[in-house]
Order: sequence, then C-alpha cells, then structure tokens
Amino acid sequence: MKLTARERRNDMIRLLQKQKEAPISGSQLANHFSVSRQVVVQDMSLLKAGGHPVLATSQGYVWRGAPNNQQYERIVVCQHRPEESEQELTLLVDHGITVKDVMIEHPVYGELTGQLMVKSRKDVERFVSQMNSAQASYLSELTDGIHMHTLEADSEDDFDAAAKALEQAGFLVTSDS
Repeated sequence: MKLTARERRNDMIRLLQKQKEAPISGSQLANHFSVSRQVVVQDMSLLKAGGHPVLATSQGYVWRGAPNNQQYERIVVCQHRPEESEQELTLLVDHGITVKDVMIEHPVYGELTGQLMVKSRKDVERFVSQMNSAQASYLSELTDGIHMHTLEADSEDDFDAAAKALEQAGFLVTSDS
C-alpha cells in the first residue's frame, strides 16, 4: 500500500524522532520510502515550514526537538586559515563539544549560517572529506577567517576547557584580541 504524502511526512517525523545517534541521510530516507531524493528534500522543507524542528546537516537530517535541559550552549568567535579547520573542529570534539553550526557576518547578506552538527572525530573527518571532494570554500574565507560557532556541551567545565585549548591554539578571538 502506497503512503500518501502526508503519511510519508508523518512517518519521516517518527523516524527522525527515534534516531538518536546519527543523522539520517536523504538517500536513506528516499530508499526507505521508495521516493526520489528530491521528494525527500521537498518533504523536509514542508516539515520545516510547518514548524517541525528538522535540521539539515552535512551528514543528513536530525530532529532538534525540545532542548535537553542538561545541555549548555555557548557561541565562540574564532579566526584561522581554512586549512586549520580540521584542527579546530577536532580540538572541540575532543573536549566533548558538539559544534552545531558555523556563522559569519557578511557585509551584504548579514548573518550566514551553515549547519554542522559535528560531535566526533569521525564527523570531523566526514565533514572535511565532503568539503575537499566538493572543492567547496569555507564560509570563513569570506571574512578573513573570522567566524562563530554555536557549541553544545554537557557542562560549563567542558566549555572552559575547550575555550582554553582554542586560545592556546591561537584560534579564539577574545575582547583582548
């Protein structure tokens, strides 16, 4: 029995809500529902427009439901060369940090944000590999290396340790910089 579009989107919501460990790729969803990748993209856009907390990352789609009260969030400002991005991200995930996004302040467009959802060395390797294979430019290349990250951690101590490591590596921009 073929699902209606509404039934398919409802099933997509249930799948995303159940999936805790890793994003679900658009290709996986397309295969699961026997639809094209473009139908999945359209469904996800409709879900987002309908107020559902679906987040598209470089690894796939995740459900960003009600925030976990035990998670802390902080925004940091960093600056480095593009070739140091892997080092920066690895440093953060090694301190138990999830790098949710990267943001820049563009002089014409204003704030531009790219979703990352990087929380392990494997995620960092995948992200860097995707950037390299696509020959894509990092957002920070538009702003002389200056960019921001929204970070998530289990404790303020994790943030403090990560910030100290970023500072030691010369990546952290502070009010003293």
